[in-house]
Amino acid sequence: MKILYTNFHPRNGGGHVTYILNLVRGLAPAHDITVATPGTSRLYRYAGAIPGVKVVDARFSTRASGFFVERAALRKLMAAERYDVVHVNGSSDHRHIMLATLGMRRPRIVFTKHNDLPLNTLGHRLRARFATDRVIAVSDYVAGLVRESPYRALPITTIRHGIDTDYFAPPSASLHESLRERYFGPAWRGKILLGSAGGTDYDKGWLDLMAALAALAPAQRERFRVLVAGDPPNDVKMARVRELGVQDLVVFPGLLDDVRPALAACDVGFVLSYREALSFACREVMALGLPALVTSAGGLPENVIDGVDGWIVPVRAPEAIAKVLRGILETPACVATMGAAARERSAREFALAPFVASTLEVYQAALEGSAPR
Repeated sequence: MKILYTNFHPRNGGGHVTYILNLVRGLAPAHDITVATPGTSRLYRYAGAIPGVKVVDARFSTRASGFFVERAALRKLMAAERYDVVHVNGSSDHRHIMLATLGMRRPRIVFTKHNDLPLNTLGHRLRARFATDRVIAVSDYVAGLVRESPYRALPITTIRHGIDTDYFAPPSASLHESLRERYFGPAWRGKILLGSAGGTDYDKGWLDLMAALAALAPAQRERFRVLVAGDPPNDVKMARVRELGVQDLVVFPGLLDDVRPALAACDVGFVLSYREALSFACREVMALGLPALVTSAGGLPENVIDGVDGWIVPVRAPEAIAKVLRGILETPACVATMGAAARERSAREFALAPFVASTLEVYQAALEGSAPR
């Protein structure tokens, strides 16, 4: 099968990039894969290193100055390569693919809905009518949104993110200790270490964790340390951390290509987002053997069984987070027990092979379906 993946992100790309790379790595040995994405992106760099995968420097801008050139380049690419399936991953690349295929016999187009942004727009109505054959939702929550959208008449399949649970695996005891020293310094001993690779945007909720720590009694607060990987917080966010008086409890290792060492240094993972379709970050910490503290946002709770392999708290609720932290202090042995349950669940439900196989089944069903409209 000849498959073209498209992605519009010019830089890191977050979960979109991880999603596409996991599919490409899984399918490249048996299929002809091309990835069209900006040459400045992490996806371009990583996909280009996978044996047999072709990468194309493609732009998906909204500016009129480049719009027609970009569309013409995509049209030329698809006419030359005659792909069986194009898998689009966002509104920008989906729009360009629709316009590039007007008037030609187009390949089947599969659209993955990665987020909870609105779907009831003119653009989505046009793309649902003229440039989509099947839709993949990354969670049941997202599938519900799609069923209330212009895509409702199309086949919709829920396929949750797969991750490499061998790559994201708990470290040995000796490595674990050295990683703790590396990221937290010698003061880590006797502390409960909380970690996230979700980034420092406001809507990632990490400042709510800071507020929860500030609400603890001083002796309780001192028992915790926090790691937040991602772009370093700006001056306004750091001013809030200092206002709460918890600046000495948190470390920021920056944006990491490989988040495993930083997360593996921790005892508990957290993803306290205000909105979330599913979350690679949550699945990665669980695969590393960390219980996950998450909010009830979107599809995020679909990853966790509350009280078994993690905790679910309301969105924007520092008081609920503080209650969980106090519970951990009262029963610290729960961290290891729940971490083992998180690892067991991730190995059973989050693995790459079923994720890749289920996605390939969608492609095959699209090819076997009725001709594109």
